[in-house]
Amino acid sequence: MVFHRELKFSTTGRGTYNISQQVEHAIDQSGIQSGICQLFIQHTSASLILCENADPTVRTDLETFMKKLVPDGDAMFKHQDEGPDDMPAHVRTILTQNALSLPIQKGRVKLGIWQGIYLWEHRVQSHKRKVIVTIIGE
Repeated sequence: MVFHRELKFSTTGRGTYNISQQVEHAIDQSGIQSGICQLFIQHTSASLILCENADPTVRTDLETFMKKLVPDGDAMFKHQDEGPDDMPAHVRTILTQNALSLPIQKGRVKLGIWQGIYLWEHRVQSHKRKVIVTIIGE
């Protein structure tokens, strides 16, 4: 069986957004008990990550690292059509992930005890984001 769902999210700017509950809800709606949940974000300036869900400073530290690695407004970037965070957001997305594959067992995503599924917004301004959920299994 194959199940598709489009999840929509509104971000308030750069940062991580826990989407684990929405993904779990889609899995529940699918009725699939065993299989794979594929997540794909339809954007080039936001990404998907598995990250620690217990201590928010982990995600704060990731953002601090990215700011140092790919700073906004760097003169080496020519592409700045939407502002100084435009090209850095694209680089951040390429360095992270635009898709995740997660196992499903007993109708639930099999995350580790400290794992959460996050949408990582790389733009400074708020955006509307879409994540495509494809669940394959039985």
